[in-house]
Order: sequence, then structure tokens, then C-alpha cells
Amino acid sequence: MESLAIPVADGTLHALRFGDGPRVVLAAHGITASAMSFRSVARHLPPDWSLVALDLRGRGGSSDMPGPYGMTAHAADLAAAAVYLGAPVVLTGQSMGAYAALRAAVARPELFSRVVLVDGGLPLPVPEGMDPDEVLRLTVGPAIARLSETYADVDAYLDFFRAHPALGGEWNEDMAAYVRYDAVGEPGAVRSRTDGGAVRADGRDLITHAGSFGDDLVRNQVPTTLLHAPRGMFGQEPGLLPQPLVDHWVARSPALTAELVAGTNHYTILMTDRPAALIAARLTA
Repeated sequence: MESLAIPVADGTLHALRFGDGPRVVLAAHGITASAMSFRSVARHLPPDWSLVALDLRGRGGSSDMPGPYGMTAHAADLAAAAVYLGAPVVLTGQSMGAYAALRAAVARPELFSRVVLVDGGLPLPVPEGMDPDEVLRLTVGPAIARLSETYADVDAYLDFFRAHPALGGEWNEDMAAYVRYDAVGEPGAVRSRTDGGAVRADGRDLITHAGSFGDDLVRNQVPTTLLHAPRGMFGQEPGLLPQPLVDHWVARSPALTAELVAGTNHYTILMTDRPAALIAARLTA
């Protein structure tokens, strides 16, 4: 693994490169996550491949990178990274990163040979007239609250994640590496380095412009595979993308195919070996 500085329109983004193969996968993470969330997938790539995972604006090593935020801004950053890495590349994104990846593929299809969306990218139904901030609180409120909390040390921060209902039963070293990468601060004040303002801005964008991702799915011409989990962010059924929603958009999106990854939730689909190996296989097929 090595660190990269990726030039974008108004500065540089930090990225992690896993492997040194000439064939490249470019990856975008979830709303409170970081580049390290793709460590499991990268370990399962063939030796002639490498995976470059961005720390999106406000996260990880790019936590000091200012806005604009939102999926259009992240998509522009992904396009700039693809050019820098030598397009065309394979593109993937998980959760929020899937929406950014889809938008990048629609805006700059010549830069991407295929797209793999991991438990994200489909418009989520938003109740009419509901306050976007309330929707945000109900969906990712606990994750946002974590960003303002502090912990005695990195071990205490690890314990917090280990107790998460979607993670604890399948805890592994990749998850531990992800938490250590996210932790900053002195003993007694260890915290996440994700910027809460960036998370709120991106969350509002996903909610208030939900319909635009349906337009993206219909317009998209890059071959795209959606891998989705049957369980959600707290390990519960249904998943973030229920099967009727998936079927609806597969029928309306000529470039989209979908595959349910049994036995996974919103996080374990990316960060445990069996589904990570499947993702790697679909990326490099």
C-alpha cells in the first residue's frame, strides 16, 4: 500500500494505492468512510491489477480539502483521478461512493470501461414533504453523531466499532485497519477525522436530489453491475436497496445488471473476504 496525491481542479486529494499491477480500479467510499474501506477487495485482486481508493473531500487524508461537496463534485474528482491514472479504468463505489461513481460514468463515459456499484447508486424513496434533515437523522444520524464524539484511545475507538451490530459478528483485521486509519487525536481525545459538515452536505444532496440518480441510471451507457446486500446498516433486513427497488431500476436501465450477495449487510459486503472476493472478480472480469 502506498499514498498518492491526486490532482483535482482546486487542489489535491489523498488516495491509497493497493498493489502495483498496471490495470487499475478506481474506488469511492461511503459517506463517513475512507479509502481504507477497500482493503479487503484489494487483497483479492489478481497480481496484474491495482486498486486506487480516493479519500473523498472531507474524509481520511483529504479531511482538510474543502467543498464543494455533493455527488457532482465527487464525480468530477473521480474523473480527474481517472485521467491522472491513465484512463480508461474500472470504477467502483460503495454506498455514497456508488452515487458519485454513477454520476462520473454518465458525465465522462470515455474514462471508464465498466462500473461496479456496491450497495448504492439507486434512488432511495424519500417521503414527500419530509424535511431532508429529518431524513438524514433517521438514516445516518448515529454515524454523524459519532463524528463529534471522543474516545480515550485508539483501542476504545476500536471497541466502539467492534460492538456495532453489523460488524461485531464478523470482525476482522481489515475492519480494525479501517478504524485505525480513521482515528486521530491525542490520548483522551481520539476521534474520527471525517468532517461532519461534509457528511451533512453530501447527505442532503443524496436526499434532495434523489430523483437525479434515476436520470443517471437511464442515461448511463457504461456496463454497470450492482452488487447489493440483503441486510442494512444495522445488520437488519431488508437491505438498503430492497429487491423491488433493484428490479424497478434494472428494468429501466439498459446498462445495469444486479446481483444479490447473500449473507451480507451494508458493511460486510465490502469488508469481509467472501463478498470482497466476489467484488474483485466482477471488477476484473
